[in-house]
Amino acid sequence: MGIIIKPIVTEKMTVQGEKLNRYGFIVDRRANKIEIKAAVEQMYNVTVADVNTLNYHGKKKSRYTKAGMLRGRENHYKKAYVTLAGEDRIDFYSNI
Repeated sequence: MGIIIKPIVTEKMTVQGEKLNRYGFIVDRRANKIEIKAAVEQMYNVTVADVNTLNYHGKKKSRYTKAGMLRGRENHYKKAYVTLAGEDRIDFYSNI
């Protein structure tokens, strides 16, 4: 099971990474904080001090088309904010 789906690379999270040593990830909805901590430590070779999680409920969306009104919703997902210990850093841009 892949616990980490993708990192959150936004302007806000980049500032938090620089100032607070905190990074965001989209993770599997069934993963708990202990599993997220272990996955980040293994993938990036860092020491995790704290993990905060948030569950997002998918928003309902609708749009008008020639065929009529289409209704649906976005997917549910879970975010994890990971605070690193000490001077550890994660560089998401090193593989580009």
